[in-house]
Amino acid sequence: MKFGEAFAEYLHGDKELFLEKFSHVEYKKLKKVLKRCRTANGGGSCRLGSREMAERGGECEGEGEGEGEDESSSSLQCCECDSCPFCDEKFFSELMKEASEIAGCFSSRVRRLLHLHISTGMQSCVLQLFHCFRHNQQLKIQQVQMLVEYATMNAIAMRKILKKYDKVHSSVNGKNFQLRMRADHMELLQSPWLIELGAFCINFNGNSEEVSNRFSHQFSCDLSSDQATMRFIVSDSVKLEYTLTCAICLETVFNPYALSCGHLFCKMCICSAASVMIFEGLKAAPAVSKCPVCREVGVYANSVHMAELDLLLKNRCKEYWKERCIAERAEMVKQSKEYWDSQTKSVLGI
Repeated sequence: MKFGEAFAEYLHGDKELFLEKFSHVEYKKLKKVLKRCRTANGGGSCRLGSREMAERGGECEGEGEGEGEDESSSSLQCCECDSCPFCDEKFFSELMKEASEIAGCFSSRVRRLLHLHISTGMQSCVLQLFHCFRHNQQLKIQQVQMLVEYATMNAIAMRKILKKYDKVHSSVNGKNFQLRMRADHMELLQSPWLIELGAFCINFNGNSEEVSNRFSHQFSCDLSSDQATMRFIVSDSVKLEYTLTCAICLETVFNPYALSCGHLFCKMCICSAASVMIFEGLKAAPAVSKCPVCREVGVYANSVHMAELDLLLKNRCKEYWKERCIAERAEMVKQSKEYWDSQTKSVLGI
């Protein structure tokens, strides 16, 4: 089955009710934009911005109006130009809007879903009581599966439509746009929330045969080697690997936090890098603080505590987790003591 048909079936299949309030890639609409690719004056050709291309004829048409989903190279009339006014105005602006909405929708839904699982104390009791008559565990399993599929299908749709853009125009603008999406943290398959869903699935593996059957072939982790990793099998041809090693201490992350740029660190390590105390948290980091890896500014305010991943490490690496927990608590007590000593001396004028 061609991807366009598979994507349409996914949107309007048995999950249509679940996806009703979700944003998604308008794959068919964007494909029609490429098919109608013409110059701004409607002359049926795309004027090239370079003199060299003009000397070679300067005319190239967009994709034909055929109904085939994945046309061969011979059936595409390529527009060999660095930019196409018609496509660039409608295509990229629409796709950027969709990518932003999808990324926001995905992160908010995952956050809401995992909140019940990682809540503790009285909050956990209240939430469990509220959901006790709704077959909560089975419902969460189904929602996790649908969220993983939602991220996967939309990510593939974006990659395919951008690849089609480059094919139609013989350009690399689609590829550059994908790099821009990654730089703007809208690449779904690189989202820390996908790692959280993977950790959720692995955490439930030993507790539910249903979860194991559905997700054990998709998510797996290797915590025994020097470089701890999590693997996600998107399809037979696409396999992703996420490193779980802190770039500062070079050990498996403990009490992990993901900055908004997507890089993972131990809380103690990244607080030290941002020159804040552990008990203050990353929200207290100065606005000018940079990610130690990519050097991007302003990535601390929206950092995410990877609670499911921390729970996974606690269950799988008990001795290591206990050792790091003791070390972090000792450092926190030390910092707290130094802080309050300095505050007391300041008040007393010592």
